[in-house]
Amino acid sequence: MEAQTQLNRYLRELGLPAMRECYAEVARQATQETLSYEQFLLELARREAVARGERRIERLRQESRLPHAKRLENFDGGRLSPKLRQQMAALRDGSFLDRNENVLAFGPPGSGKTHLVCGLCHALVEAGRHVLYTTSSLLVQELLIAKRELKLSAALKKLRRLEAVLIDDLGYVQQSREEMEVLFTLLADRYEAGSVLITSNLPFSQWEGIFKDPMTTAAAIDRLVHHSVILEMNLGSYRMEQAKQGSGRDGTRVPEETGPTDAPKAAPSTSNVT
Repeated sequence: MEAQTQLNRYLRELGLPAMRECYAEVARQATQETLSYEQFLLELARREAVARGERRIERLRQESRLPHAKRLENFDGGRLSPKLRQQMAALRDGSFLDRNENVLAFGPPGSGKTHLVCGLCHALVEAGRHVLYTTSSLLVQELLIAKRELKLSAALKKLRRLEAVLIDDLGYVQQSREEMEVLFTLLADRYEAGSVLITSNLPFSQWEGIFKDPMTTAAAIDRLVHHSVILEMNLGSYRMEQAKQGSGRDGTRVPEETGPTDAPKAAPSTSNVT
């Protein structure tokens, strides 16, 4: 009993909780199966490594702030074109993060671009990648507060530790020039240093309304497009499709969707776009 107490204490001090929880069970298994000392230790080490990996993934999942329900498993992949399916298959291995490439998803409201890109980021987190989800509105507010408190450099340094930053709904809410200046600062800071994933329902031709200045707009687009994968989601509204499918059940007619229906144009062609 004394040996068991000491072992528990040592495993706690060494930070090996999985070993502490399962060593008695594995010891019984080793006796029954006549395992060698090396096999016994290997099984303990394996269980600790698995548990540690699971804890790390859970921590990355919580830190990512990703919407829990927006996963690839519940995305209707049948709505995607063959080109989009091919692009997503290439992105899922996460190698674009190693090359500091960006992913830019364009499409009209309801096309599923946020769900698709969030689903990709969930897959990246499951692979052990460090990702952050944020809306453009929330991001610029946080950066603006950091700038006013003279902490913008520290905030950018913290974001620089992330392998990818997903900025959702860029251009959905109009921001002030000061707010867009800090967003441009972030994009410039991450250029060729870390990946940015962006969803937007605005084509590049309308981005001057986001950045308020032609030169700043051109510089932002140039940095994003230089090393990028562009997902053109020229799809109808998934929510409207679902509503129409259920409209005949109670006799209620679903009104036609209003607003822009044409997907944003593709980005200006560049020799480095992938």
